[in-house]
Amino acid sequence: MSKVGFIGLGIMGAPMALNLLKGGHALFAHTRRTVPGELTAAGAAACDSAKAVAQAADIVITMLPDTPNVDEVLFGENGVAAGLTPGKLVIDMSSISPLATRGFAQRINALGCDYLDAPVSGGEVGAKAATLTIMVGGPQAAFERAKPLFELMGRNITLVGGNGDGQTAKVANQIIVALTIEAVGEALLFAAKAGADPAKVREALMGGFASSRVLEVHGERMIKRTFDPGFRIELHQKDLNLALDTARALGMALPNTASTQQLFSACAAQGGQGWDHSAIVRALELMANFSTDAAAKA
Repeated sequence: MSKVGFIGLGIMGAPMALNLLKGGHALFAHTRRTVPGELTAAGAAACDSAKAVAQAADIVITMLPDTPNVDEVLFGENGVAAGLTPGKLVIDMSSISPLATRGFAQRINALGCDYLDAPVSGGEVGAKAATLTIMVGGPQAAFERAKPLFELMGRNITLVGGNGDGQTAKVANQIIVALTIEAVGEALLFAAKAGADPAKVREALMGGFASSRVLEVHGERMIKRTFDPGFRIELHQKDLNLALDTARALGMALPNTASTQQLFSACAAQGGQGWDHSAIVRALELMANFSTDAAAKA
């Protein structure tokens, strides 16, 4: 059993941390707000700073919204770096910049500690059920050390390569998810405006080559108009920004990623930052001057 620190106890982080507790590990927790009572009731020790977490734990996990948040928690005043001693392991499970991640790893390595980037896919449902996909970048030995913890939080666990490669895999994942959601939205809107029942069209497509988890889950959300997140549009915007910024640094174009980001921006302009990312169909409906919702009620 390990002494594990966990920083960032939001929609994803709290259930992930709880699964570590259920696995028998000692947990030292910190978040901007109060540590959830469910965790302290299960035995987690609440710490007043990221530094205190790093001092108490042998392995420190962060699960934070964006690159600047990870930078601040790791290297800010009373941050993780201030509490580390040689031999400890830092694991960032946030979804952040691959390029920044490599720099973070170098700074943690300089303190005599290992660093893994291990972003996840699977959403709140996967976090609660411990079925997350975990994409890892870093040294093999550090991965083997962390693997028992990963196995308490997820199922599909892959060491992709060196530091930053886990984040690169996550960005690739988010490109595919975003473009597939957009494609499903276009297809179902096309069907509805052509006069077909989009629910029946979706049912037919689920038996063919167009079938996908996105068509299954997000297609149903589009038809039923259930746009409560889920995964918020503003978070997917952040991930696509990472894709576009990294592509720019690499000197390459991601044309369909860029156009999908614009559709997310159109939703955000309508106050939809907090909508589920399946609500991208609303931007498509606006351009088509057609509401699937209105057609369904007609």
